[in-house]
Amino acid sequence: MPDPAPNSPEPTPQTVSAPATGASARRPLAPGLHILSTPIGAARDITLRALDILAEADILAAEDTRSLRRLMEIHGIRVGDRPLWAYHDHNGLKMRPKIMAALEEGKAVAYASEAGTPLVADPGYQLARAAIEAGHPVLAAPGASAVLAALAVGGLPTDRFCFMGFAPSQTSARRQFLAEAANIPATLVFYESPKRIHRMLGELAESLGGDRECAICRELTKRFEEVIRGTLDAVAQTITGRDLKGEIVILVDRARNPVTDDDDLEAVLRTALTRHSLREAVDMVATARGIARRRVYQLALNLEREEGPE
Repeated sequence: MPDPAPNSPEPTPQTVSAPATGASARRPLAPGLHILSTPIGAARDITLRALDILAEADILAAEDTRSLRRLMEIHGIRVGDRPLWAYHDHNGLKMRPKIMAALEEGKAVAYASEAGTPLVADPGYQLARAAIEAGHPVLAAPGASAVLAALAVGGLPTDRFCFMGFAPSQTSARRQFLAEAANIPATLVFYESPKRIHRMLGELAESLGGDRECAICRELTKRFEEVIRGTLDAVAQTITGRDLKGEIVILVDRARNPVTDDDDLEAVLRTALTRHSLREAVDMVATARGIARRRVYQLALNLEREEGPE
C-alpha cells in the first residue's frame, strides 16, 4: 500500500556496518531476491530479520530510494558503497534486466516497496515473476501490512477475507467490479485514497447494500490513527463534510441473508433502473443478489411496462 514514508521520531540505535567481514561475521546472506516488508507508519514496526537483510544485502532496490535510505538511517544501517537502485512501475522494463543480471552473478538483492509488503498493491510482481522463471530463489521477509493491520482493528470477521485492492477508475469496469464483490462470502478489503473515499462509500452502499457493516481504517500505526465503524450508510453520514487524510483501508462485512423476496427485489431493481440502463441495472442486481439474470430481466421488463412511456 502506498503509505507515506515512516515519519515518527525514533532514537537512532548503534550503527550497524554492512556487509560484515572477519571471523566474527554471521553467515553471508543467501543469494536471491529478498522481498522485504517495511513499516506502514511507525518506523519501529520492522523485524530484526529485515534489518539483517538490509545490513547484509549486496544490492538494495526500492520503490522509493529516499524512503528506504531514511528508514535505514533511523535504524543505524549504512548503505555504504552498495548500489541502491530505484525499481517501480514506471522504470520496470529498464531496471529488471539490471537486477536479473545481479541475480545471475549470485548476488543477494533486497527489494522494498515504499511502505508495507511488495506485491500487495505495490510494485514487485513482474520482478518476482522474472526471478522465479529464471530459477533464482525468491525469499520473503514478512512484516507490516496495511491489510492485516486493518483486519486486526476493524472488528469484522477475519476467518475469511478477500483483498480487493483499488477499484478500477473507469466507470463501467468499476461498476462490474463492485457488483462481483457483492456475493463474495468473505470480509472485503479495499484500498482507497482520501479524494475518492466519499464516492467509494456511496458506490459500495448502492452495490452491496447500505446496511452492510464496515470499517474505515486510516493512518494505521501513525499518530492520528482512526477507525470508523458502522453500516456503510452510517459511516458515509459520519464522514460527510470531512476531508480525510492519509491512505485508507475499507473493510466490508460479507453478505448476510441475500434479498430474494420479490417485493424487496422489485424495490432494489427500481432504484437501479433510475440510475442505470435496463441492461446495466439487470446485470448489477442479478450479480449482487445471486439471482438468475433471466428472473431479474423479466421483472425489469414488467416494471418498464407498468411505468409506460413518459
